[in-house]
Amino acid sequence: MQEAKETSAAVIGYGFAGRCFHSYLIGLTPGLRLHGIASRDPQTRERIGAERGCIAYESFEAAIADPEVELVVLATPNSTHAELAVRALEAGKHVVTDKVMCLSLAECDRMIEASRRSGKLLTVFQNRRWDGDFLTVRHAIDDGLLGDVRWLEMAWNGFGSWGGWRGQAALGGGRFYDLGAHLVDQLMLLFPTRVESVYCRMHHDFARSESGSDVESEALIVVGFEGGQTGVCDLSSMAAISKPRFYLRGTGATLMKHGLDPQEAAMIAGDIDTARENPQNDARLHDGKTETTLPTMPGRWRNFYENVAAVLNNGAEPAVTLPSVRRAIAVLDAALLSARSGAVVPPDIAAL
Repeated sequence: MQEAKETSAAVIGYGFAGRCFHSYLIGLTPGLRLHGIASRDPQTRERIGAERGCIAYESFEAAIADPEVELVVLATPNSTHAELAVRALEAGKHVVTDKVMCLSLAECDRMIEASRRSGKLLTVFQNRRWDGDFLTVRHAIDDGLLGDVRWLEMAWNGFGSWGGWRGQAALGGGRFYDLGAHLVDQLMLLFPTRVESVYCRMHHDFARSESGSDVESEALIVVGFEGGQTGVCDLSSMAAISKPRFYLRGTGATLMKHGLDPQEAAMIAGDIDTARENPQNDARLHDGKTETTLPTMPGRWRNFYENVAAVLNNGAEPAVTLPSVRRAIAVLDAALLSARSGAVVPPDIAAL
């Protein structure tokens, strides 16, 4: 009997993402083995051994120098992803980078070129492609329940600024890159047609507070698509009352969905497989005469790393492809240009 293939992985960083997302999910994935985790902090390295039972590297350099490591997972500040990914690829390692992939289209293209030259996998942890709410909305669109969808709003709201590196613009902090990377990625999948324009309005109200944060407090991204569809991504850190997570208007019906996918809370509690959607958050669909409820489809973030294992061990196709993530990065790039200029970015810059 042929022994099942297994790929050894090293996670770089053991903050919230490295601890609660990447090392946890890798540990659940057949075909992947958590070989090590890198941290510069000695106390954190002691915790790594106790909590994960794997090698605790002192640095990124030590991890990529280990010939046992085949896959490098970047759970580091957003501003470091491009440089570390290129170095890992050049060292002959496959790479998963946490979202956001990087902070500019130029960085994105540099990473893609490094992947092409090395012949190694590069993909991005867009786990929220497997959120139950997103899967439900996509299914409703594909089944024609809304007719021709003309207007799509997505919101991810909270109240207050973040601390640590996530509160520092130079490190890629803020909701624009953290949660905006998810919303724009989902928008690009729901509206696959050509982007014609991008507009973004930002506020920076935290600069007036004592939080020490210089990231945006509000970011509103409006994307125009070929055919006239409009997509809106609302990212606010000044919303104590959240808007619907999804709100869609089509020629046949309107859909509204509240609440966040429950997998993160279940994962932090210790068992992602116990995640269950609150039925009160199920989507409401109204066709102008009758309102119906759409039960939320089960989400499954485990699919991401299971796909990575299938790619590396069995030659499967990546679920999160480089063209798809490049398209989203290009929209974020155009949105930043728009926020700085105050103008709608014209098609010759934003069109994809």
